[in-house]
Amino acid sequence: MSRDVAVHSWSASYYINNDKRWETGTLCLTRTMLRFVSVKSKESLVSFPLSRIMELKMESSSFIFSTLTVLEEGNVKHWFGSLKPNRVVVYNVIEHFWRERLLSPSSEACGAESQVSKGRELINLMAGAQKRLENTGTVLGQQGEQFDNMMQGLEKIDSDLGIANKLLTELETPSWWPFGKLPWRAQQEAKAEDAARAAATASAALSKGSGRNRVITSIPAVVSKSGDSDLKPGCLLVHVSSLEVHDKNFQLLHRFERNEVDEIKVHSPYEITVRQRFIGKPDICWRLLSAKMPEALSVFEMQYKKKMEYMCEYRTTPASSPCHLESPDFYKGLQQRCQESELPLEVPAGELSQLQELVLQPSVSQTEAQELRQMLLQLKNLALEAETELERQDEVLDVLTSSTDRTTMQIGKHTCRMKRLL
Repeated sequence: MSRDVAVHSWSASYYINNDKRWETGTLCLTRTMLRFVSVKSKESLVSFPLSRIMELKMESSSFIFSTLTVLEEGNVKHWFGSLKPNRVVVYNVIEHFWRERLLSPSSEACGAESQVSKGRELINLMAGAQKRLENTGTVLGQQGEQFDNMMQGLEKIDSDLGIANKLLTELETPSWWPFGKLPWRAQQEAKAEDAARAAATASAALSKGSGRNRVITSIPAVVSKSGDSDLKPGCLLVHVSSLEVHDKNFQLLHRFERNEVDEIKVHSPYEITVRQRFIGKPDICWRLLSAKMPEALSVFEMQYKKKMEYMCEYRTTPASSPCHLESPDFYKGLQQRCQESELPLEVPAGELSQLQELVLQPSVSQTEAQELRQMLLQLKNLALEAETELERQDEVLDVLTSSTDRTTMQIGKHTCRMKRLL
């Protein structure tokens, strides 16, 4: 559990059913666990995985106190009261992570029952990446078919425009006119070409704008504009040129243009603050908390790298740093981790051989390594095929862009000629 990052904590009280009393302490939420630590004894009075939660409700105790109740598997009910800033905020945050944990493809309950080797964990990660890459390849194939259909449609439109051009030419230059073109045609053709060129420019600008509004990623989140006191369910949309904060009904709450974002402060892997500064009036600041925030952080690192700010408690000193290895806190942390792992610091002589076997046991077996090698080769082939398809689609997109511009100009030109004939 030492690797489980704390997401949030609140001042609260817990009802001890055996003693019939309330105990003051801190309610702490991690990515996978919910625990309550007493202020007096510094001990954890209750701790259980989020996957064991059966029901989460806001109720009132027998003393008319507003409380938050958590029903655990086995019909065990926990009562939490005196929640700060308020129980609605605590409910929204816990309910968000509980829901995301239930929807997660991997359950830590299975991991608690049977320890999975490092090699098997790597294989599971590879399998997930391979499945996602296969799905991406399928989508790319469907997209390529759509591009091919668009090319065929444009070729047919171009052929029809050629026929229309011949018909318009015959209408504009009747057989009975002995001097070639009609006298007013030369003056009107320049205006028609200008109008068609303007229409093509507007179409290109519109297509460019739609690309800027393309959604890169969308994650559910608990959002607030006024700090921790007003957290409510919503979602975060990351566009190519902006960030959008929506409520649970997908109504737009605020939109940050890319050049308007002055700071993205990362409080933890699951909590960030987006700020836009002003001179002479208050800043606009939104706080976002999400179980899927790590997915958005990878995008922020590329789009807003110079505006990212990590809190000291989140960004730790790398283990390879000499000052980190020589600091007394490092040895204290090592001792604490040994105690948490239930590994005695002093081992009896008779048990030394067993400890050596445990330490020297390889993390990845030969069978797992061979399976990983085969999966890596498959991933490499899939990536090469996806790269080839993307290069082909880039070429098709260039042809589509030029053909669309040329077709738009021709349609505008023919439209002006038909209006003039009418």
